[in-house]
Amino acid sequence: MNDIILLKQGEIVLKGLNKKAFEQKLMANVQRRLRPYGDFRVYTIQSTVYVEPQNDDADMDGAFEALKTVFGIIALTRAAACEKDKDAIAQKAIEYLAPAMRAARSFKVESKRSDKSFPMTSIQLSQYVGGLLAEAFPDTKVDVHDPELTVELEVRDLAAYVHGDPCPGAGGMPVGSNGTAVTLLSGGIDSPVSSYMIAKRGVHLIPVHFYSFPYTGEAAKEKVLALARQLSVYCGKLRLCVVPFTRIQEEIRDKCPEEYFTILMRRFMMRIADRIAVDNRCGALVTGENLGQVASQTMQAMGVAESVCTLPVLRPLIGFDKEEIIRLARKIGTFETSILPYEDCCTVFTPRHPALRPTVAEAEAAEAALDVAALVEEAVMGTEYVKL
Repeated sequence: MNDIILLKQGEIVLKGLNKKAFEQKLMANVQRRLRPYGDFRVYTIQSTVYVEPQNDDADMDGAFEALKTVFGIIALTRAAACEKDKDAIAQKAIEYLAPAMRAARSFKVESKRSDKSFPMTSIQLSQYVGGLLAEAFPDTKVDVHDPELTVELEVRDLAAYVHGDPCPGAGGMPVGSNGTAVTLLSGGIDSPVSSYMIAKRGVHLIPVHFYSFPYTGEAAKEKVLALARQLSVYCGKLRLCVVPFTRIQEEIRDKCPEEYFTILMRRFMMRIADRIAVDNRCGALVTGENLGQVASQTMQAMGVAESVCTLPVLRPLIGFDKEEIIRLARKIGTFETSILPYEDCCTVFTPRHPALRPTVAEAEAAEAALDVAALVEEAVMGTEYVKL
């Protein structure tokens, strides 16, 4: 039988009558992620997803690495299948895990027996196979308390499976299983991380970027495109909405009090993102805001900006400190791109003394000189869509 990949489901196993819908979404995401790596059969039995190559041309190494980034999988491992016979299992373990056994100084065997018709208990199977492995690899000692290698045996409905220690998966819920949201994506460190965290909860994302040409150049736009591509490794297919924001910022600069520039800019961003979200039947907006980090992220300022929205605003980073955010950015591979020295629209026309605790009434009075509806409509109609 072929070398296969076993994927262990995470939170999906806790679902009730709707579990099947989550499994189907996970299967679809897995199949889509595998397409560049060959022809695979994907199916699920007893909360485990089986990935079987259909020919020798399949790139198992590439497939395994790709599946590490699929949300909904808590652990994954390469495994070998064999007949459900104790001697066949032992021989497969000796052959398949020989390199790992020789590299380890100690090992133990753990067995799981979901097929209760198998004539040995899990403990009996572990002892039997462990004894034969100890004979075959006398330099690798048995250590049931703290082994370097755990040999895992699974006796399931279709076959028995042999594998070593599993790798951690991405966790979370399958993307698309918990609806769709618009995420505001700047060129900074925070917004890619917040997008990743909401995608991990099973949300399909529509990223929106506000572009202020010529104050921000083509390099700044390419930086955001690069961030979106990096996020697509975890989030699946994305369609980036690039919103022209220059005219709105110039109107705010020319007609509004300077201390309100930042909060008025945020209110326009939220209006436009809300409009795009409603047009795409989204359930929420997502921002990378972090309480107290900058002037626009005080409680009062966030409340004033959010007051223009019709949809809820999700802020997954609200209680994080900057070091925690940076660690996550490094983990998902966006940090080095985020720190490239290209400005985004948030750095354009920054007030010298921004209002830290504005009220809705003050913000409405400050933007009274603007044709808000017309500016929002112009920006939405001028939005460029980039498929990634």
